[in-house]
Amino acid sequence: MKFKAMYSFLEQDLNIVERELEKTIQSTDPLLSDAGLHLLQAGGKRIRPVFVLLSAMFGKYDINTIKKVAVALELIHMASLVHDDVIDDAEIRRGRETIKAKWDNLIAMYTGDYLFARSLQLITEIENPLAHQILSKTIVEVCLGEIEQIKDKFHYEQTYKTYLKRIKRKTALLIAASCQVGAVCAEVPDEWHKKLYWFGYYVGLSFQIVDDILDFTSTEKELGKPVGSDLLQGNITLPVLFAMKDPAIKQRIIQINENTTPEEIKPVIDDIKNSGAIEHSFEISNRYLMKSLQFIDQLPKCKARTALMKIAKYIGKRKF
Repeated sequence: MKFKAMYSFLEQDLNIVERELEKTIQSTDPLLSDAGLHLLQAGGKRIRPVFVLLSAMFGKYDINTIKKVAVALELIHMASLVHDDVIDDAEIRRGRETIKAKWDNLIAMYTGDYLFARSLQLITEIENPLAHQILSKTIVEVCLGEIEQIKDKFHYEQTYKTYLKRIKRKTALLIAASCQVGAVCAEVPDEWHKKLYWFGYYVGLSFQIVDDILDFTSTEKELGKPVGSDLLQGNITLPVLFAMKDPAIKQRIIQINENTTPEEIKPVIDDIKNSGAIEHSFEISNRYLMKSLQFIDQLPKCKARTALMKIAKYIGKRKF
């Protein structure tokens, strides 16, 4: 089943969210508008807005209200991508030039800041203090994650705990917030929106681990960026951590630095793929996926719950 088919009943509302996104990123400064639109038009699965809408369906669903939450969460995600590309010195994302490549680092940083600010401005239109608290706390954690990513570059003595903390802040907390804030703004009972939070949290961990696996197992066309980009940029992911348990492979990996070329890294990618690290990483991802399903299984049966379960399983099994 194709990803979008799992929530096809949301198509009309997601189109509304997309139009609202385009409207929200507009600025009185043409350069900011162009940069924001450049990223928006690169596409994406819009997973966070999907989770917002589906979680809201457990309560009083009103697209005119919930679209603001969906847009705010996607803007935070977009802002973090722009900042990540500066940190990683990335030239390509989703098959297109990054904002820092098309313009420069300064424009990229201000664009990311602008998207963050617009998300906060939008969420103030929601009269729910708990939603504001969750979202502001999440933004703080996302920013801390960006700082940690800078500090951890080419740091080969990382532990699994360090990696987990980083992906928690990089991905899991924002997906968890998407589920919880969507539910909170639809007046879903406390017990339910807390379960949706933990569902999103564990789905987010699984999602990021699979993303890190695909960086080695997919093609450049599928990824929209060169294979092995994470390692080339100094980001030590779970497959790398597992592969480094082999001393010979570790010796080759720790030679990688800022001056390593994509050609030089190819033999190391093969080492990682042949080490059993990919399979081991999938096992860890699947554990988190199973945890997420335990939480969603405790919620009332409805088409939103069915869709969330299907999406979670797709996330854990996707090939690109």
